[in-house]
Formats: sequence, structure tokens, C-alpha cells
Amino acid sequence: MRFKSFDLIPHGTKFDFVGKRHIAVVLSLIVNAAVLLWAVPAIHGLNFGVDFAGGTEMEVKFGQPVDPGAIRKSIEDLGFKGASVQTYGAESENAFLIRVERIALMNDADVKRVVDAVQAKFPIESWSFNPEIGDKIDFQFKQPPSTQELQAAVESAGIGVREVRAEQGLVAGTRSFAVITQGIREKIEHDLSTRFAEAKPDVRRVEYVGPAVGRELRNQGFKAVLYAIGLIVVYIGLRFDFRFSPGVVIAIVHDAIVTLGYFAFSGREFNLTSIAVILTVVGYSVNDTVVVYDRIRENHAKFKGKSLAEIVNLSINETLGRTFLTSFATALSLVGLLIYGVGTIFDFSAAMLVGIVSGTYSTWFIAAPMTIWLEEHAAKKKGRAAPAAAAPAAPAGRAAQK
Repeated sequence: MRFKSFDLIPHGTKFDFVGKRHIAVVLSLIVNAAVLLWAVPAIHGLNFGVDFAGGTEMEVKFGQPVDPGAIRKSIEDLGFKGASVQTYGAESENAFLIRVERIALMNDADVKRVVDAVQAKFPIESWSFNPEIGDKIDFQFKQPPSTQELQAAVESAGIGVREVRAEQGLVAGTRSFAVITQGIREKIEHDLSTRFAEAKPDVRRVEYVGPAVGRELRNQGFKAVLYAIGLIVVYIGLRFDFRFSPGVVIAIVHDAIVTLGYFAFSGREFNLTSIAVILTVVGYSVNDTVVVYDRIRENHAKFKGKSLAEIVNLSINETLGRTFLTSFATALSLVGLLIYGVGTIFDFSAAMLVGIVSGTYSTWFIAAPMTIWLEEHAAKKKGRAAPAAAAPAAPAGRAAQK
């Protein structure tokens, strides 16, 4: 039985990838430098999501179109300077992400006023308030009041209460209460409902992340990318040869930066999902590179008389169809997500598509060709070292003849 096949790239293609590596390297350096400069906070910076920057993020859906500029002005009029309002999903959905840099509405003066009001009615054993947790004050009493009495005492200080939760005391013989006051969500929700009553705003989701937690998540995310690159380098070194590892490192760093460029230039939110995209792109890029390296190793044993540059060119051309079709099929799977996806799903798909294009490009023009450049550089360095080592040997030879 004979199988018919359709080849997008004809067999026997002989494109000079190695010869074009200098142009590719210059182009890559320009793109990577542009991304890194644009990502510098002093120039533009990344639009860190609440995962990394900390703060309060609300997803609000309106029943009819609303100007995001009017929403931003409404939020800033409440005292939240630097508020961010971003369209969430398709414009027809009329959904927005509203982000402010605070997670607690109460300040120290408000907390003191509440504590004094409660202390005046009930002896407090201890209390605590952490602005990185939110608008919540924890009280401990030896003679606990009822939740209704405690709520009334807090509200007498002019602070609205959303919920009072009775909890087990931290010390034997005490009783704890968590007083959750009306905070940022309630203030913004009330203002939007008043100003945009006809649009019927509906708060779908609220997330709170403290600044310290955000910084820790950001640091851990970037560490995850570095650890992944390090482990890939070890794998390539053990699987093939450590001479191939520098080329892989350059290629995957290139792909990670280009993928980062999507978030830098588009202004889309950079969050934990974005780290997942970069890790996925790094893994995808290495997958293609390993296939090419495996063919290089086979051809190196098969064609003893050919130079490394010729073998690399031959290997890339032989796997060209496979690489192109794999990348094309993966890209097709993202088209549906780009068309119907919203929010983080759309960002994941768009960034992944950019990463696939970059990964395919780096497989052809960066990884293997850079290995050749490193080999040539090492050969030249070895050639310069050989005459220098042989020069002192001549006088010793002449002295022996005498």
C-alpha cells in the first residue's frame, strides 16, 4: 500500500540557514534590546497584575456600553489615585477589570477610633489590624459581647460593618472576633451603582493581594523561569554534549524575552498566567531544538567528511517540514482561543502564538547556528594559542643541536 502525502516544504530544500545567522543575530539583538528597554519601569514597564503588584482587583460587568474613562474618573474621585480600568474580553461584553493599589480602606486613625469605641463598652484583651490583609480588625475578649453588640460598637465609630465572625480565642479563657468592615469593594460598588445606575453594574469577582505577597509571587515566578532554563541546559548537556548547551540557552532566553515583549508592548496584564506562558514557550522551543540536534548527531556520524556548518544546514533542512508543520498545527489550535477567548485566556493564547513563532525562528536561526559560531570561536582561540606555545620550544631545540 502506498500512502500519498502533501508536502508544504519540498524534499531536498537547501536553504542556507547558517549563512544567514549574522543577519538573524542582529535582528534578534535589536528586538530583545527593544523589549528589555520598554520593560524598564523608568521607560514604560510591565503592567503587573494584582498577583504581582498587590492591591484590589474587581471584575465589573455593565448592562450597556460605558466609557472606561468615566469609570476611571469615578474611581479616582473616591481617592484611589492611579486606578487602572481595562476592558475585559470582547467590547460587546461591557466588562472591565478595575484595579487599585490598596486593599484596605481604613487608615490608622480609623482603626484607633474603632478600638476606642469598642474599648469604651467592652474590655479588650488584645486586638490586631494588618493593612495587607484587608479591612479586618481582630479582637480578643475575656468577657465576650454578642456579635450584634460588637457590630453596634464598631458602627458607633462611623465605620460600616459587613460581617462579624466569632472565632476560637488564641489564649485559653478568651474569645476572638473578626470584624470585617465595609471596604474598597463596597465603596466602589456603591459609587458605580449611583453614577451608572442605568448601566446596572454587577461586581462578578474581587481579589485581594498584599504588596509583600505580590513581590514574593513575582520573585518566585522569575525564579521558576531561571530554574527551568538551568535544568534544560543540564538535560541538553547529558543528552547530547555540553557544547550544544550555550546555543540552547541563547535560544530559550531569546524566546522568553520575545514572549515578554507581547505583554510589554501591548500593555496587557502580566500575572502568574504570563509566567506559565513563558515556561510553556521555553519547553516548546527546546522540543524543536532537540529534534534538530538529534538529526545533527545522526548526520555527523553519517557524513564524516562534511564540516559542522554543512551538517547543521543539512539537518535543519531535513527537519524543516516537520518543524513547520508542528508549529503550524499548534498555532491552529490557538486560533479558536483567540477568537472566543476573553481575559487571561486570550492573553495566554496571543502570547503563546508569539512564542511559537519565536521558537520556530530560534530553532532555525539561533540555536544550532550559534553552536557553530561558538565552535569557530573556540577553534580560532585554539589556533592562536598553538603558535604561542610552540615559540619557546625553538631556542631549546637549537641549544640541543649545539
